[in-house]
Amino acid sequence: MLQFDAQTSSDLEFDLIKVMLHNYCHGPSAQMKVVDLTPISDFQKLSGVLNLTDEYVRVKREGLRFPRIEFNELQKEITLLEIRDSVLTEPSFQSLLQATRLVNEVMKFTLEHGDRYTNIKNLADRCYVTSEIENPIIAVFDEKGDVRDSASIALSSIRQEIAAIRRKINRNFNKELQLLAEKGLLGDITEVFLHERRVLSIQSSHKRRVPGMVLGSSKTGTLTYIEPQINVPLNFELEMLIDDERKEIIKILSVLTKELGKSLPLIKAYQYLLVELDILNAKARLANQLNGNLPALSKESELNLIDAFHPILWITNQKTGNKTHPQTLRMNKHARMLVISGPNAGGKSITLKTVGLIQVMLQSGLLVPVHPNSTMCIFQQILTDIGDNQSIENQLSTYSYRLKRMKQFLEVSNRRTLLLLDEFGTGSDPELGGALAEVFFEELYKKKSFGVITTHYGNIKLKAAELQNAINGSMLFDRESLEPLFKLDIGQPGSSFTFEVATINGIDPKLIESAKSRLDSKKVKLDQLISDLQAEKNQLKKLIDRNLKSESESMKSKLEADRKKSELDEKLSVQKEHTERNNVHLHRGKKMSSFIDHYDVSSKNKNKQLVEEVRKYLAVEKSKLEDHKKQEKLKKATVEKSKKQKPKAKQNQEKITKGSTVRLLNGKEKGTVIELEGNQATVAFGNFKTKAAVNKLVFIR
Repeated sequence: MLQFDAQTSSDLEFDLIKVMLHNYCHGPSAQMKVVDLTPISDFQKLSGVLNLTDEYVRVKREGLRFPRIEFNELQKEITLLEIRDSVLTEPSFQSLLQATRLVNEVMKFTLEHGDRYTNIKNLADRCYVTSEIENPIIAVFDEKGDVRDSASIALSSIRQEIAAIRRKINRNFNKELQLLAEKGLLGDITEVFLHERRVLSIQSSHKRRVPGMVLGSSKTGTLTYIEPQINVPLNFELEMLIDDERKEIIKILSVLTKELGKSLPLIKAYQYLLVELDILNAKARLANQLNGNLPALSKESELNLIDAFHPILWITNQKTGNKTHPQTLRMNKHARMLVISGPNAGGKSITLKTVGLIQVMLQSGLLVPVHPNSTMCIFQQILTDIGDNQSIENQLSTYSYRLKRMKQFLEVSNRRTLLLLDEFGTGSDPELGGALAEVFFEELYKKKSFGVITTHYGNIKLKAAELQNAINGSMLFDRESLEPLFKLDIGQPGSSFTFEVATINGIDPKLIESAKSRLDSKKVKLDQLISDLQAEKNQLKKLIDRNLKSESESMKSKLEADRKKSELDEKLSVQKEHTERNNVHLHRGKKMSSFIDHYDVSSKNKNKQLVEEVRKYLAVEKSKLEDHKKQEKLKKATVEKSKKQKPKAKQNQEKITKGSTVRLLNGKEKGTVIELEGNQATVAFGNFKTKAAVNKLVFIR
């Protein structure tokens, strides 16, 4: 990233996102990596990172069995294995055993699902399913992590001797304990453990009557702790055996360390894979919390954000139960400078920060809370000027700081720059500051930069309307309820609704009227005109929505009527078939009845002629039946063929959803579906929006 400084990260609150990721990580290596997370400017590298993240998130969302990423890092073990004649500790071998089992589970997943999740498979390409680490460790350690008696013949022998000595010590101790109890020499607590030895608790006044070694006394001095004389040599022997056991264990672990040292490259691969999976797991947990998705990544400079939520605001409102308002906007080389105006507390700054934070998160390899049909690109520079950044240390006022920041922007901005400028031009005299802001705006425009700018200055709104590749946008305000709607509307500047907002906050109407009288009448009329236009636009939208709703309900009623008519026609058709079939059967019955009536039992010649007539009748009926079957078969084949040859246009229309890229049937210009209700779609062609029936659109992607 050529330009992404600490101030931009702070302005967009990207540091809070990194804190969330840090808290989701399991190990310190992953935590350090996410703290240092910065945007990526290389298209291929970013595509790989995003596709890997998306794959891992899909694994989790699809409920596939993937091992829990919980492990002890192996950095210390790797360092020791690189040192000649070093010996790993017992906990280190347990960490290696845990790691090899975990990686084996991951590798089994890639063997089973690698065809679908190729990026995860490629991430683990240096690892493989093996028992070369597990088998030597479990041959030495038992399930509790203790060295087995069978780890060596010498260790087995030493531990047998230790067990025998301990049994002898306990027998001797119990005899002494019983004897002294009978003599009444023991304290209230008869025995204690001191220096890992079992010792008698003797009343201090009787300590000289008990043979043995004094190892200590109670805090009050009333009790003396004595090791029975008979156990003194045995305890010394036990200590010698324990020392022999420790040396034998070190010898065993030394041999095991050398054996595992042969697998050092694989152990390093374990460390790399597990840390990367730890980071991926943190990204997936964040994506699930934000309902994050992977938008299309374009090599062209374009942003098509559909239902984009501010990530931090989304999380905050989820906890408090408040509604978060998504924003939809489109920027490309033909509309690359978006000037947002509208009332204070109407959502201008949040909209600007939403664009900036989502862009930074995506370029840092994170999934973002937008509709999956959204499209985003890569910027080489993301620069911000948001909020009050006074510098007491350098004796800079807010305006001085902003001028220094603007000087930097003018020096480095280019066509791959995203500028995010909040309250553009404020901090100085409105007229003078506004004039300078207009000049800055023109210069940044000439550099072909992308920018989202919030302002109250009328000259900036006017300049955006004049420049070919700039566009105005406004935050909508309900004139009836005097409340902001927190919704961005592209295409026209917005009123600041200064006096309306003052009314909401309880300012005396007389003071408001007095303030209006002191303004230039043209200024008041212009603001009123913008306000009225926005109100009319809101009213028109309500009428359009109402009309679309009525049209949708009408269409539903028509479809229901058509369905009922179709059902009735089907019933009539079935009834007609039954009637025709019954008529045929009735006719055949009458005919056969006629044959029966003409049958003469006494006349063979007459019956012979009758039988011939019956045979001819049956042949004709059989021929009719076969013709009918052929016609039915042909009709069925025609229906099946018509089903298979479903019009391609209809198939395309069924794919159209909110966010789809489409064009009109007879048009070439591509647009984006921003609203879909029933069979009516609202399509944005650049700055122009129109409504069209779905069957008049062609699906592109």
